[in-house]
Amino acid sequence: MVYTPIPLPTGNEVSDTLSDKDIPLEGGFARDYLARLNANDQVVIDLTSDSFDTIVTLMAPDGSMVGQNDDGPDGSNNSLLFARIKNAGSYIIRVRAFGDTGGGPFKLKVTRLRSL
Repeated sequence: MVYTPIPLPTGNEVSDTLSDKDIPLEGGFARDYLARLNANDQVVIDLTSDSFDTIVTLMAPDGSMVGQNDDGPDGSNNSLLFARIKNAGSYIIRVRAFGDTGGGPFKLKVTRLRSL
């Protein structure tokens, strides 16, 4: 199988399902999305699910981790990640479940904030 991240759709919002058909990781599975981001973008990545405890990771074009979030500020098992992008490029947004909590339906939304 060839690794091909899913392009983030126009509107930067997706409803999808994490399953055992996705990328195998130690302790679970992941689904990757490709997002083209610009230098100095400020982004908010919101990952929600009623089916599993979410973790969202943002990876730079070179594979390094820009940021990761497990539980959002509202005390839920949903994830909310804020990041400032230094260099333009194709970034990976990885959706996965915490531990062995499985998978199921989720919603992913990426919002670009305006610079002041």
